Amino acid sequence: MPLNEPTSEFLLKLARITYCDTPTARYLEEPRGRYVGQGAVVVRPRSVREVSEIMRLCNTHKIGVVPFGGGTGLVGGQTLVTGPKPVILSLERMNSIRDVDPADNILTTESGVILADIQNAANDVRRLFPLSLASEGSCQIGGNLATNAGGVNVLRYGNTRDLCLGIEAVLPDGSIFGGLKRLRKDNTGYNLRNLLIGAEGTLGIITAATLRLMPKPVDVETAFLAIPNPQASVEILNRLSTKLGEVVSAFELIHRQGLDFLNETGIAFTKPLSSNTEWMVLLECGTGGNSGLKDNLEGILADAFDAGLITDAVLAQNEAQRHAFWNIRESIPEANRRVGVISSHDISVPVSQVPEFIVRAATMIETINPQFRINCFGHLGDGNLHYNIYPPKGENRAQYDDIRASLANDVYELVDSFGGSFSAEHGVGRMKKADLLKYSDPAKLSAMRAIKHALDPNGIMNPGAVI
Repeated sequence: MPLNEPTSEFLLKLARITYCDTPTARYLEEPRGRYVGQGAVVVRPRSVREVSEIMRLCNTHKIGVVPFGGGTGLVGGQTLVTGPKPVILSLERMNSIRDVDPADNILTTESGVILADIQNAANDVRRLFPLSLASEGSCQIGGNLATNAGGVNVLRYGNTRDLCLGIEAVLPDGSIFGGLKRLRKDNTGYNLRNLLIGAEGTLGIITAATLRLMPKPVDVETAFLAIPNPQASVEILNRLSTKLGEVVSAFELIHRQGLDFLNETGIAFTKPLSSNTEWMVLLECGTGGNSGLKDNLEGILADAFDAGLITDAVLAQNEAQRHAFWNIRESIPEANRRVGVISSHDISVPVSQVPEFIVRAATMIETINPQFRINCFGHLGDGNLHYNIYPPKGENRAQYDDIRASLANDVYELVDSFGGSFSAEHGVGRMKKADLLKYSDPAKLSAMRAIKHALDPNGIMNPGAVI
C-alpha cells in the first residue's frame, strides 16, 4: 500500500504530541557512508504513551515511520533513501533504567539507554549484563533488541534475544503491548516478544525491556594466543569446552591484518605477543571463586602448546593487561572503517568448517585480485566471521565500487555452499534484502510476509527494510 508524504497539517498534529525537529546528518547517515537517508521530521517522545499517539497518527495518515536508536547499525536499517519522507522516531529521550533487582537478576530499562550504561548499572549491584559490542558506548538497547545483536559473549550467554525476559512495545496501530514480565517461564501462546526482537523495527517499536542479569564471575582469565592456522583454533576451543565446560565466554579469532590496520590508521595499542604471527586467538573464561580456573587453563594451554596448536601465549596478569587485550579486538572495527572496505560480510558457518571456509574464500579472492587485503576476524566460538575485503594499500575503496556487489555475491555463494548464513548478527536492513530473497526458504518468506501484513497492513513500519 502506498504511503503519503507528511503534510503541514499532519506535522502540526505531530508537534502537539511531542518534540519535533528537522533531521540532521546524525539521523540520515549510516556509519559506513553507503546510505544517506531522508526524513520529514525527527520526533523524540518521552513516554510509551507519546509513542502510541505518534504511531496512531502515522497509521491513520499512512505516513512511514523509521525507528532510530544509536544509529550504529551496519545494514542500512535506520536510513530510508527513496519514497515519501518518513517520520524518524528517535528513542533517545526514553533513557531511564526503571528497576534493577539483583534478587531476581533482572534489569528493566527503556529503549534509549546506552548499552554501556546498562552494563554499569548491573556492575553496581555485582551482576553482569553480558552483551558486549564494539559500539557499546553509543548503541542503544532498543536497537540491540530490534536487531538481536550478538557480540563477543554469545558463546556462553547467547544473543540479545536470549538475554531478554519481556518487552514493552507499540504496534503500528498505536496499541501498547505491555509484556514486561520478569518470568523465566510463561508458556501462554505465541511469543510476541521473540517476534518483535530481531524484526528490525518492521513490526513495532520496542520501548522498554526486562533483561536478564548474570552472576558476575569472580575469577576471570584472559589469554592472547599465537596459533599456526585457524584449524588450531577450532581444536583449542574443543579442548577448552571439553575440560572447562561452559565457562568459556569469548573466543575471538584475529588475523594479523587487523593489527596492521591499527598501525596503518594510527590507533594506539599494545602488541600482545612477541612473535609476528599470522593468526591469533583472544579468549576469556570466568567462574565463581576458588575454582582453580587459572591452573586448569594453564594446563590446557600447555598441552595445546605441546601438541603444536599454540606457538606463543600470554595470560593477562592484571585488569589493565586484560583491557589492553580487549582494546585490540574492540579497535579493529574502527581501523577497518578508516581504511575503507570494498565489501564487508557478516557471515556464519558451522564452527568445524570455519578453517576450510577461510582457505577457500582466500583462494577465491586471490583469483579476483591478488593485491586485495582480507581482514578475517570474529567470534569463532559461534561460527560468526567478519570477512572484509580492502583495496591495496594506497588505493581507495571507491576505485572498486563496480565490483563490490559481485564480491559480496561470490562470498555469499560460498557461505551458502557451507550451509551458512549471509547475515550472522548485523541483520538484513535495506542492504541485504535481495540476499534474503535469494537464500531464504520460500515458506519462511511467505510466513514473514503474512506476519508483516497482519501486524502492519498499511506498511508504515520501517518501510523498505527487511521485507
